[in-house]
Amino acid sequence: MRRMGQRSGRRATIARSGLAIALAFALTQTAAAAPSPQGTIQGFYATLLTSMKQGRKLGESGRYALLAPIVQQVFDLPFMTRLAVGPDWTGLTQSQQQQVTTAFGRYVAATYAYRFDSYSGQSLQVGGEEPSAGGYIVRTTIVKPTGDPVTINYLMREDGGAWQIADVYLDGTISQLATQRSEFHSILQRKGVDGLISALNRKVDLLERNADNSQ
Repeated sequence: MRRMGQRSGRRATIARSGLAIALAFALTQTAAAAPSPQGTIQGFYATLLTSMKQGRKLGESGRYALLAPIVQQVFDLPFMTRLAVGPDWTGLTQSQQQQVTTAFGRYVAATYAYRFDSYSGQSLQVGGEEPSAGGYIVRTTIVKPTGDPVTINYLMREDGGAWQIADVYLDGTISQLATQRSEFHSILQRKGVDGLISALNRKVDLLERNADNSQ
């Protein structure tokens, strides 16, 4: 029993070491590729690809641990949260705004950890950037070995010399923030800000349970 416990401990240590190495590599890749709108997305996708290739070994919690720091770095979470909440934002206290922003950031990281859970030959392609109102649009395509490619475009805005994601356009045109604004407004009207925070945290818990059940 003692020998089995020692082997289990060594495996846990190796897993933690592997995650730490992957995280350090991902952060280096993102920082090196971040001076331009396109470079920020290239760095983010490099981290996402690392998470996918190690997806089954890392599990949901490991993928989340790998992606959460990058999400904090490349997504303009305060800006995105304020736009997603909409006019109700000004009625929140500073503490409530921070709590919603934190919960929203967890939700974004958990969503990527869940949707990009494994690697089967996908290619994450960054197709260039073009000026847009408020910043730049970076065009990307996810090419799968089978099936149609998926277009995801990112609205980038500069803040303090860094280019960060301000919105995500699914299928190239559907604003994620616009969709979330409608959903968040409905929750705020029915359950208030505490209900919104709870709803975001419940979604993170649900994503984690679904991912664990699928492995």
